Amino acid sequence: MAPIEDHPLRYQLANELHARPFPSMRAPCAAAYVAFKQPEMAVNRDRAKDVAHLQALLDRHGAPHPQPGATHYYGQIGRHWLKWEQHTEFVTYTIFSDGVEDRPFDARAFEPFPQEWLETAPGQRFTSVLIRVEPRPEEAEIKNRLLDWFVPESLAVSSVLDDAAVIAGDFRIDQNGNMRFAAFISEQTGQRRVGRIVQRLCEIETYKSMSMLGFARARTTGAQLTALDTRLIELVESMSGEHAEAEETLRALLSISAELESLSAQSSFRIGATRAYEAIVNERIEALREDRYQGRQTFAEFMMRRYQPAMRTVQSTERRLAAMSDRSVRAADLLRTQVDVERSAQNQALLESMDRRSDLQMRLQRTVEGFSAVAISYYSVSLLSYLFYSLEATTGVSKNLMTALITVPVVFLVWTAIKRLKSKVER
Repeated sequence: MAPIEDHPLRYQLANELHARPFPSMRAPCAAAYVAFKQPEMAVNRDRAKDVAHLQALLDRHGAPHPQPGATHYYGQIGRHWLKWEQHTEFVTYTIFSDGVEDRPFDARAFEPFPQEWLETAPGQRFTSVLIRVEPRPEEAEIKNRLLDWFVPESLAVSSVLDDAAVIAGDFRIDQNGNMRFAAFISEQTGQRRVGRIVQRLCEIETYKSMSMLGFARARTTGAQLTALDTRLIELVESMSGEHAEAEETLRALLSISAELESLSAQSSFRIGATRAYEAIVNERIEALREDRYQGRQTFAEFMMRRYQPAMRTVQSTERRLAAMSDRSVRAADLLRTQVDVERSAQNQALLESMDRRSDLQMRLQRTVEGFSAVAISYYSVSLLSYLFYSLEATTGVSKNLMTALITVPVVFLVWTAIKRLKSKVER
């Protein structure tokens, strides 16, 4: 029996679903996470630089390199474990360490990332996170630690995954430039579930930060739209004025349309990416299956109060940009119609003027034809008179009578000849 031919991408795509497993972690432990992004054109960046930067870190610890073309890596460096992932716009590094520092959220957790290595990263840090994972203590002790570690006003706490853990964070950047999260793990929680909790906390922070880039773009675009909207309103109002120059207004309106199209092109990717990142944030929070803990706001409630308004601003800017583009197109169509009507009226007046000039030319031509007939007849009669004057003695007809007799047929013949010539030209 002949073997079945597989699609060339079958195994590659199937293995992609299993290429980024969650780490296995046992409390107490810690995770130090950092993400880099190039400030401009991150999608089209040279991804070989990301790999080279990873290899430089692995070389410092004598660890093996990833496979050629790899977009993720998980391996041991010294007494720590490193997880590296390459994404569409950014690249992330996570260090997993056993045990925790005596001082909560000590920046020494980032020591596996040498300072000079961080400074030469191909991009800029857009977020970094320290996650402290501890066995779950008594409720009173959790309360005291939360008050000591976080800002109460923005603190979000919840029991997750059917009370498998209590997670907490205030989404504030500390004096070392890091976000801080704590996870208190229940005794029955498995190591892989702990790894999933830590991974989701990192993803929530990462995609929240990435989607906020869309908010920054929306604020800049909003200011530009306000200026363009004022100009657009003034132009539309001027269209109904008595002294409006339609073609000049149309040029100004097309200029606004071009600026709106440019803004749309510049913002489309960032706004689309923001929608995708927002969806991931909401999905990761939903996957945690939060329950309220000690009356505190949950992560979902924090996002609803602090994060969702920013995302609604992005959505509003997107709708506003689309609406203004439609308005400018409608106004341009209306003005273009007005210009066409004015041009039709001008063309009609021009045609009437041409008709009048043609009629005058026709009359002038007929006048000239009449003068031509008279002139030709005069000279013809004169010539024939000289010819017939010699017959005066023989015929006894006087010169005057002879001239009169010649004139009538000559004029008739000349007029007939001119009419025949004119008819042939007109054909």
